[in-house]
Amino acid sequence: MQADDARYLKRIRLKSLNSNTDIASLARKVVEECRLISPSRLPEVEQLLFYLQNRKKSAEKKEKKQIKPRDLTPFEGMELDEEANINSIDDYVELLYEDIPEKIRGATLILHLARNPDNLEELLQNETALGALARVLREDWKQSVDLATTIIYVFFCFSSFSQFHGLITHYKIGVLCMSIIEHELKRYDLWQDELLKKKKVLDFLKRDDDPDNQNLKKEYEKALKKYHGLLTKQEQLLRVALYLLLNLSEDTRTELKMRNKNIVHLLVKTLDRDSEELLVLVVSFLKKLSIFLENKNDMAEIDTVEKLAKLVPCEHEDLLNVTLRLLLNLSFDTGLRSKMVQADLLPKLTSLLGDEAQRQIAMCILYHISMDDRFKSMFAYTDCIPQVMKMLFDCGDERIDAELISFCINLAANKRNAQIMCEGNGLKMLMKRALKHKDPLMMKMIRNISQHDGPSKNLFIDYVGDLAAQIGLKEEEEFVIECLGTLSNLTIPDLDWELVLKEYNLVPYLKDHLKPGSAEDDLILEVVIMIGTVSMDDSCAVMLAKSGIIPALIELLNAQQEDDEFVCQIVYVFYQMVFHQATRDVIIKETQAPAYLIDLMHDKNAEIRKVCDNTLDIIAEYDVEWGKKIQSEKFRWHNSQWLEMVENRQMDEAEPFMYGDDGEPYLQNGDILERSDLFYSADGIIPVDGAISPEFFTDFQNGDLLGPQGFPGSSLTDGYGQIGVTPARPATAYGFRPDEQFYYGYTASR
Repeated sequence: MQADDARYLKRIRLKSLNSNTDIASLARKVVEECRLISPSRLPEVEQLLFYLQNRKKSAEKKEKKQIKPRDLTPFEGMELDEEANINSIDDYVELLYEDIPEKIRGATLILHLARNPDNLEELLQNETALGALARVLREDWKQSVDLATTIIYVFFCFSSFSQFHGLITHYKIGVLCMSIIEHELKRYDLWQDELLKKKKVLDFLKRDDDPDNQNLKKEYEKALKKYHGLLTKQEQLLRVALYLLLNLSEDTRTELKMRNKNIVHLLVKTLDRDSEELLVLVVSFLKKLSIFLENKNDMAEIDTVEKLAKLVPCEHEDLLNVTLRLLLNLSFDTGLRSKMVQADLLPKLTSLLGDEAQRQIAMCILYHISMDDRFKSMFAYTDCIPQVMKMLFDCGDERIDAELISFCINLAANKRNAQIMCEGNGLKMLMKRALKHKDPLMMKMIRNISQHDGPSKNLFIDYVGDLAAQIGLKEEEEFVIECLGTLSNLTIPDLDWELVLKEYNLVPYLKDHLKPGSAEDDLILEVVIMIGTVSMDDSCAVMLAKSGIIPALIELLNAQQEDDEFVCQIVYVFYQMVFHQATRDVIIKETQAPAYLIDLMHDKNAEIRKVCDNTLDIIAEYDVEWGKKIQSEKFRWHNSQWLEMVENRQMDEAEPFMYGDDGEPYLQNGDILERSDLFYSADGIIPVDGAISPEFFTDFQNGDLLGPQGFPGSSLTDGYGQIGVTPARPATAYGFRPDEQFYYGYTASR
């Protein structure tokens, strides 16, 4: 029935085919009336008819599942008193050369033909008809909204199929639609201004007994009625034009041309409308555009988020869903997330967590917002946390959605949020589920909760045993990492770490996992951090020193010297251990740890330098030999420029204090480092002879204060035997938050 050459094609139109048609009877009728079809091919004809009969049904079902702008429906002005016939197309084209009413009638008849997809191929062959439609639209669109709407609707029917997009481009319908939309939006602004002026006059002269005011009131009501009529027709025109452009934007090159003609600004301006069908289309278009960076940046420059915030929530389910999807696309941008919070979207999105249809998208947006530390605390002032906690516990034995647990992990990084999570039996239920399912993500959430000082941290004392028991077992490595990280955060004075290490035999495990290559770097790093935490306890430090962990740490330091985080945490372990007599002697007398620390004193990482300085200050206090080396190296490093200046500077009368009474330089040709009177004394940074070095003024200007032993920022007392304030463990990359400072317990020593 279809030959390779179109010239031998016989087209049969089945106007009576519908869902109730008898396929067998219709097939016999087709074979009887068409001599080109052999009666032997009757079964094939029946099969084709059956396919055509069911094609529309399947298409309709598929359409309902997709969330997209609804198909354009017939609007006012499309009604006809006659049925359009494809054979009369030439007559309809003739009408396009008459006055406006006849042009509208001719365009409407052609539209009725174009709404049937079977007619599009034949209309495509009629260049006269299409050329006439394009010409009339280009010349007369300002004279009649109905005419413009009808003709654009004809081309919209073609735009629904990608193979016809070239036709629309040929007649430059897309460019014309952009101009029409821009013009109509300007008209809308004029209508609004005019109506507002009349209303202001009416409100100013509001006297019911004045006949003139009654006339003004009637005029205003008449103008308002006319405005609503014009608005309805204009929104029909905007909808069909925008839908056509949306179809054309399938081609990214065409979409780029639209962007260059400011399509984003036109769409955002249309968000002020009240028509839900038009808004669904506009927001869908913006959602499609938002996947490209340039379009997203255009949206960021104007008040897109503020206008979208007005649509959340709304009763129109499709509009709400597509708006949330657009907000999700925009929420990848930090600046736009900030605008969402400013537009008061946080409580609105939180309220949608109770709506099962919108919950997933709303949670994804909230997850993106929770990535910014400045916004985490705001969740504590909504009912978001109780809702997500309930969702967690309602999962039962099922796997928790990645979006839900990721959102909870972010929320737990804030102290106030963590406290709310622990209220009641919150922490108990979280621990129970995490330990039962060995869930590393749930344990990561618990780890975030454990990093906050205060009442929530003290609650973990009851679960130290459960966490320690997981470390010796052959559990999944990710889960063990989170358990170790949680224990490392428990810097609680009342916690007996010695008992924990002995009861669960953790020392061999910690030592074995310090060997380079014994496990993944993440696990080894957590072991180092754990050692740093337990080393604050004197008895634990002694136990670790006897087990040979210190040489293992030095070996690991050699192996990981390029990794700043490893170096920083290992140096912090040394810092903790030099507080205790037993471990201090091992580090100073039996290892070369001080030499490593002197080398690291000038590391490019500022945090490593700070911890090294504090550790070396303590070593210098207890060992004279190392103290001289440390003092010499610090002096040489911190004063290198000053030393060079002093050695090379010639006599100058303006500054006689640099020279002796006879005018000779103090240093002459000797080595400045042999001048012991220039070294800092053990009591502070004041030289022995009472002179003040340039570094003192630098420290003074920077606001560094001297501690009781002369070490800036130090809180040590009793010859370093006890510490007045427990120093904080250095933050890791895992736990670092931009709103908190690294090493806030320390300042650099000079």
